Amino acid sequence: MQTFGRVIKIHDTDNVAIALSELLPEEQIPAGSGGEKEKAHSRDSEILMARDRIPAGHKIAWTDISCGENLIKYGYPIGHATRDIRRGSWVHTHNVKTNLEGFREYRYSSDLEKQGLPEKENPAFESAGPCPVFQGYARAGGKVGIRNEIWILPTVGCINGTAERLAQMARSRYEKRGIDGIFAFSHPYGCSQLGGDLKHTQKILSGLIRHPNAGGVLVLGLGCESNNLAEMKKALGVLPENTAFMNLQDVPDEIGEGMAALETLVQRAERAKRQPVPVSRLKIGLKCGGSDGFSGMTANPLIGMVSDRLVSLGGTVILTEVPEMFGAETILMDRCISRSVFDQVVHLINDFKSYFIRYGQTIYENPSPGNKEGGITTLEEKSLGCIRKGGTSPVMDVLRYGDPATAAGLNLLNGPGNDLVSSTALAASGAHLILFSTGRGTPFGCPVPTVKIAANTSLAEKKPDWIDFNAGVLLAGLSAEQAADQLFDLICRMASGEETRNEENGYREIAIFKDGVTL
Repeated sequence: MQTFGRVIKIHDTDNVAIALSELLPEEQIPAGSGGEKEKAHSRDSEILMARDRIPAGHKIAWTDISCGENLIKYGYPIGHATRDIRRGSWVHTHNVKTNLEGFREYRYSSDLEKQGLPEKENPAFESAGPCPVFQGYARAGGKVGIRNEIWILPTVGCINGTAERLAQMARSRYEKRGIDGIFAFSHPYGCSQLGGDLKHTQKILSGLIRHPNAGGVLVLGLGCESNNLAEMKKALGVLPENTAFMNLQDVPDEIGEGMAALETLVQRAERAKRQPVPVSRLKIGLKCGGSDGFSGMTANPLIGMVSDRLVSLGGTVILTEVPEMFGAETILMDRCISRSVFDQVVHLINDFKSYFIRYGQTIYENPSPGNKEGGITTLEEKSLGCIRKGGTSPVMDVLRYGDPATAAGLNLLNGPGNDLVSSTALAASGAHLILFSTGRGTPFGCPVPTVKIAANTSLAEKKPDWIDFNAGVLLAGLSAEQAADQLFDLICRMASGEETRNEENGYREIAIFKDGVTL
């Protein structure tokens, strides 16, 4: 990135720049000596004059752009001009249209497989060696947790109230018993569901039941639902030893028996103590929401640097939001470790496009109104910024919705762009915490710590009770390496028990993907 007064040009080949703060008509910007095309438009190519009011985070034309010509940002096309755009003009939805439409052919061109990249081996749990460490909890089967909580999970929405009541009573009774908290995760599903929807519910609940951040789990069933306890246990397969099950229709006093079950779970969980764990054991989910024009310049590439660092140490990162890969998917495909992984990515992309078409929706009906207000114009622009969270590491595996992440390195997970649905999916796939970038802000949290990273300083200052880290400092002169060091240190502290803002606020929810008939 190169700064010219109050605008930034991200890549040398870009024909647009980004306003750091609002630009007013006829405001002059020192633009340096651009390319030959730029020099042809002005005797003084050192000056770029704004022709329109251009909001912060929005694009200004760096050169004259002809109708039909591609707009270039991040070094890639983000759409084409629908009219002639003069140098210094505001570039947005009124004069730009996406280049994306329908399906496309993909060609396997990755040479990573030919390079024979060595597989990284995670360090043994007993010895951290030179790898940085955090203070975590050892779990059965060699798993590691970063929290020691008790979770209450209803199999069906009919008993959400009972789950919440038990959690509230247990918190008042056990809050000083050596555990990090007791939480119920309500949802409206499990009854009258069929086919894929029922499987989605079971896969997400199974992933949460097995999650190592929970030192104990109480699974509540009603008794007459599609997702009854017997079916839920089938979906789980091997039942975790720290899990209790209770059918409310089968007991005379569900509150009394529920509290007794929680007492047993708490007694077991409180014996766990934090101990040094290499960061190679961390699994981190990557998510963005409420993105703006700065997200792809600050927060997302910063997360990408941290992702690459964790992968280099043998850790695992999980990138989701498939619709926000559209237009940038070939960048990920070119980084696939094998032809098999490439084929899975192709299916991942095309299957989600088919989902849109099945419901008669436009595949590229994106970005959201908030994204556009923040300066994002097309889906290509949004996607190119979004995937920067995945850094530059090879794509090692592709996960279906609800599948656990088992391969170290960068994984792609099937999930929508919706914040809570995709964050829940990341948690169910085993993410210990989620790095969540945002340019416009959101307070929500999912079952695991949800680290909010502001793309701009204005948001960080306006919503300090929402934001954990301010990536806007990158626009004020802090080097990317320094910011990455700070964020990596924060992750290690939070993995060791320091609370995120969503934990401090008590904001924890789940949402499950639905695609089908409800009886």
